[in-house]
Formats: sequence, C-alpha cells, structure tokens
Amino acid sequence: MARILSIDYGRKRTGIAVTDPLQIIAGGLVTVVTSELFDWLKAYVSREEVERIVIGKPMQTNGMPSENLPRVEQFVNRWRRAMPSIPIEYYDERFTSVLAHQTMLDAGLKKKARQNKALVDEISATIILKDYLEARRMK
Repeated sequence: MARILSIDYGRKRTGIAVTDPLQIIAGGLVTVVTSELFDWLKAYVSREEVERIVIGKPMQTNGMPSENLPRVEQFVNRWRRAMPSIPIEYYDERFTSVLAHQTMLDAGLKKKARQNKALVDEISATIILKDYLEARRMK
C-alpha cells in the first residue's frame, strides 16, 4: 500500500503529516514554508509512494468559508493540473488548531514549546489525517 499525506495549509507555513505504508498510523512529518510547498511535495512523492493527499478545508465554525479557503483552492487546482495521478481531497479542519494546542497541553509541553507555530501546524496536519483515517474506517 502507499502512504496518505495530509496538509494543514497556512498562509506562511504548512504542516504536513503522513501515514505509514499500511495506512494505520498518522504521524507528523514536517512544517514547510508555504511558498516552497508545491516543490517540496513534488520531491516527496517522487521518492515515496503516496496514494492520495488530504488537505484541510478551512471553514469557520458557522460553516462559512474562512479567508484562507481561496488560497487552499488555488493550491488544490494547481496540484490537480500538475499531478493528476495523485488525487487530492478536502477534509474539514475546523477545530484542529484548538485540538493541537490541547494535545500540546496534554503532552506537558512548556509554554515556550506551545508557542512554536510550526509544531502546531504539524500537529494540526496529524489531527486532520487521523480524523480522515477514522472516518474512512467507519464507512
């Protein structure tokens, strides 16, 4: 089997998580500068077998699109044109940043570590991927 990769797309930084080849475990991989994301992903999928990419769909709590959605849609469209062999799909990312901060608290990270936005982005991507895997198993 191939890996599934998830993206928590941000204006400045993007968190990335990936499954193991059996698609059982989701783990944080890296945080990439968003302007370098496309090239980073192309390089990653050239050396690792990736079945699909799941990208967080930024929505407000009331279900309305967030200000980041147009940037995410632009990236998704670019990916679909350039790499049609690796599908990319949206997954609801509401509350992932809150859950990431709670995870950091639960893990006992000190305040300085919890202020590391790159770590928050990577944990958020991991939560998106974990939730996606769970939803898939429920079907």
